[in-house]
Amino acid sequence: MGHELLDAVRHASADSSVRAVLITGAGQAFCAGADVKDSRELTPEGHPDLSTRLREIYNPIVLTIRSAPKPFVAAVHGACAGLGVSLALSCDLIVAAEDAYFLLAFVRIGVMPDGGATAFLAERVGLARAAQLCMLGEKLPAPKALDWGLVNAVHPPDELRPAAQALATRLAAGPTVALASMKRALNSAALHNLAAHLELEATLQQRHGATHDYAEGRSAFLEKRTAVFEGH
Repeated sequence: MGHELLDAVRHASADSSVRAVLITGAGQAFCAGADVKDSRELTPEGHPDLSTRLREIYNPIVLTIRSAPKPFVAAVHGACAGLGVSLALSCDLIVAAEDAYFLLAFVRIGVMPDGGATAFLAERVGLARAAQLCMLGEKLPAPKALDWGLVNAVHPPDELRPAAQALATRLAAGPTVALASMKRALNSAALHNLAAHLELEATLQQRHGATHDYAEGRSAFLEKRTAVFEGH
């Protein structure tokens, strides 16, 4: 699905007939993030590979969305977790349902948020709140996310899709050259080192593959128990 999403955003970005893009989830959630139960490939050193998918799939998705010369809108309902948070935050505007929530639970399995989440959070809500979300791994309900400035609007669940569609349609009817210029300037002001930051996240994330804490965190998740971290 990651490869399909990458192909889709690349196609939408390059297609001059596409004037705005709306990203939302199917079913009961926007995105539940990566499946912790899935076994990871191993590095030549024999450790779980926690960085190749970032470099080959997810970081390119984020960079494509940010560099696209058109606005991207995220419509978030239900759970928005893990890489789903990175995907939503990479969009230019975010609208959410009242029952939606954002969750960065990486800390529970002994790893860190990635896919640009640390950069987007620090820029949108400041270091203190970004650290709170990353280090405590607690749910952030949509109304509180609106108060914090993480999202642009919150709607009743049955009104989210039409509201998001109306927003994307409004953007598509706008002066797309000017909107592209605005996006480029905003990127320069707030995210000019995004590519380097994504690479830093991937490098740091890979360090965790060799740790006891990651192995313990993943085992605890699968066994539905509280992890006991030892700091190595």
